[in-house]
Amino acid sequence: MTATLQRSDVQASWRTVCQRADLVANSGVVAWVDGAQVALFYLPREGDAVYAVDHRDPKSGANVIGRGIVGHLAGALVVASPLYKQHFRLADGSCVEFPEQRLRVWPARITGDAVEIAA
Repeated sequence: MTATLQRSDVQASWRTVCQRADLVANSGVVAWVDGAQVALFYLPREGDAVYAVDHRDPKSGANVIGRGIVGHLAGALVVASPLYKQHFRLADGSCVEFPEQRLRVWPARITGDAVEIAA
């Protein structure tokens, strides 16, 4: 079986931000990466997926997204902000209720025991 590399995989510079053991299934943890707080969400029931989004809530300015509740809404995986309850799509950071709000996202993956994001 041969692996097909995505264009973004070839160009991306991957860096380890934590280990798989640091993640909490179906919940968020936060890592410090180049001066930014990055919320990592590990969803083993979604094909061992890991998502990386900005920890800062754009509406309140508080660093709380990593403490949000993960779920499905309108066919998308989302995280609900703990403060104002707006929902952000994990795939692209867009807000369901307020299109002008958006979280920064990083490509993320698990390689062996390493959790990596593309910087």
